[in-house]
Amino acid sequence: MKERKKVYSIREQPGEYQNGHLSPFKFGKLFDPEASWDKDQLGDVLHWIRQVVALICGLLWGAIPLVGGIWIIVFLAISSGIVYGYYAIILKTDEEDFGGHGALLQEGLFASITLFLVLKKVLFAVVSL
Repeated sequence: MKERKKVYSIREQPGEYQNGHLSPFKFGKLFDPEASWDKDQLGDVLHWIRQVVALICGLLWGAIPLVGGIWIIVFLAISSGIVYGYYAIILKTDEEDFGGHGALLQEGLFASITLFLVLKKVLFAVVSL
């Protein structure tokens, strides 16, 4: 007699769902160098780290009316340094498994630049009234 493999529906997959809901993300994994990451998970985390940095820098530099293109370069340096420090020093990941430094440093870059510039310009305009 053939053994039948159990086919899971989307709601029944073990480990991913609990009571029909997605299991909560474990924040302890964010600082665990032994945790396993797939490319999409690490990309999402790097993307959102960069967005938080853009939010903070955009609000701060818009409130303190800092003008000039040098501040965009300073933002890029700070943002890229934090992302690099996170995946290279905190997580100790092998960047070649995820497409190299370029792919990891590019994750969320353009969205964060846009968020930074919009927040900085809007807040600068409000403060300058």
